[in-house]
Amino acid sequence: MTQQGEQPRFGAVLIANRGEIAVRVVRACQELGIRAVAIYGDGDEDAMHVQLADEARRIPEGAGLPYLRQREIIETALAAGVDAIHPGYGFLAENGDFAEAVAGAGLVFIGPSAEAIRAMGDKVAARRIAVDAGVGPVPGTTEPVATVDDAARAAREIGYPVAVKASGGGGGRGFRVAFAEDELERAFDGSRGEAERYFSNPDVYLERYIGQPRHIEVQIFGDTHGNLIAIGERDCSVQRRHQKLIEETPSPAVTPALREELLAASERLARAVGYVGAGTIEYLLDADGTFYFLEMNTRIQVEHTITEMVTGIDLVKEQIRVAAGDRLGFGGEVRAAKGWAIECRINAEDPGRDFAPTPGVITAYREPAGFGVRVDSAMTPGSAIHAGYDSMIAKLVTWGRTRDEAIARMERCLGEYVIEGVPTTIAFHRRVLAHDVFRREGATTAFVPEHPEVVPAPVSPAPDSTEQGALGRERMLVEVDGRRFEVVVHADDPADMTATQRGSRKTRPTRDAHRGASTSNGSGNDVISPIQGTVIRVDVEEGATVAAGDRICVVEAMKMENELIAHQSGVVASLAVAVGNGVKVGDVIATVGPN
Repeated sequence: MTQQGEQPRFGAVLIANRGEIAVRVVRACQELGIRAVAIYGDGDEDAMHVQLADEARRIPEGAGLPYLRQREIIETALAAGVDAIHPGYGFLAENGDFAEAVAGAGLVFIGPSAEAIRAMGDKVAARRIAVDAGVGPVPGTTEPVATVDDAARAAREIGYPVAVKASGGGGGRGFRVAFAEDELERAFDGSRGEAERYFSNPDVYLERYIGQPRHIEVQIFGDTHGNLIAIGERDCSVQRRHQKLIEETPSPAVTPALREELLAASERLARAVGYVGAGTIEYLLDADGTFYFLEMNTRIQVEHTITEMVTGIDLVKEQIRVAAGDRLGFGGEVRAAKGWAIECRINAEDPGRDFAPTPGVITAYREPAGFGVRVDSAMTPGSAIHAGYDSMIAKLVTWGRTRDEAIARMERCLGEYVIEGVPTTIAFHRRVLAHDVFRREGATTAFVPEHPEVVPAPVSPAPDSTEQGALGRERMLVEVDGRRFEVVVHADDPADMTATQRGSRKTRPTRDAHRGASTSNGSGNDVISPIQGTVIRVDVEEGATVAAGDRICVVEAMKMENELIAHQSGVVASLAVAVGNGVKVGDVIATVGPN
């Protein structure tokens, strides 16, 4: 580092993350002439972020994921001789203790101060700060609720439905909804349990659940010289399990006047905590134009890509420059978005099975390309989708001069994308983008449950139950205009067949708009696991009487909780799992026989 009074300049940065965000930061560092140091654990030795970095170091063996081991990461950074640590998003990006420990080791944390992270990371405290800044939150409790009885009293005052939310988290984790009092205990216990596992903080609070809002977020950026600007808004309303699937900017629901109100409110709130670096303030927008503060994410967001596409600003480079003491490299001119951008999160999930995560190996992979197209990914043929990490394969982003052009370009790209070996969300995205409601007016957060026709049919497990893959794959010879081609036909969705051919042309049958049957978790009397993961909760005992739809257990897979339910009424004749057990696709969880 430099002497006091000099402008600090980074010679090397360690990236405390993996996957596409680690690749993203590596590339930004290299363009700035900074040595990029990657870290990795078991299974990531040949990962793309490791291959692209100037240097890569293994995190020593230990308990938990390697990307969460704070002490070992800092020790590795010091041994590598770096000046700063970039946490990416997720993992340690919003951990005030880690930011403080990095600074205590004489390194720079590329992100906001530990104080700002703590102030806005505690969602209850953030609500109070928002009120003081004149930014009204969704009505709810101003303190954590400690017991189910406390939650019931608060819910009666707020009015049902209520959302139970983790005080120390975000990203849809620790979020449950109770539509009536008899659902509150399960929502309360589920939210606290997930909050404890993901954030090491079981505190939860309650707020009114708004059923059909838009989820709007504003990108903000501040530097150490007092400059702070709200850049623009993103619409993130297409969601599953309160987690985003499609984002776009600008929002089709935000008028110029409303945009100015949102940006001004966001700047007031960010200044109230002396915010430095990239951050996002999230809101719920009601149909009447009223917006409510939801939370602040004190990091770069997954969907920062679309803001970059309409502003031309490399936000990750700006993070690094600001952390090094530079002034912001842009001003108010960036508020005038140039064109429209859309991001689809391409995940290893089976939408027809309630978006169940599907770890496995990608056997074939080809990205779309062309004008106005961007793919952020770290995947190649042979890449593994690990059960212990997020299900994201890639972020597919398109830009257009208008929303219609951006949508048309996205539809073309989704048709070009080839991913084999695991089910993906591609068929789901194609159905959403073709839907009249989405094309005409965009979506609310209730779009997916209100339009089940956008969810494709389930993809059945592959014959080898250790992984899931697309069925219906076979080779055949086809003749088109007198030319013969060998094609491989595969179906992530029987209603959305894709032919990947060895030749120069592609045939694609017309899609219909039907929705397949709901996910079945049973075969005969057996309750079957449709996913690979770890059992984190068991709700029944042998001999218990259950009704069809009752929960048998909860399996965590790729950072998502999945409820496995009884497929028929009867008695639990046998129970094959306990908390902590690993399960694979096709494993028998329990046997439910007739009464």
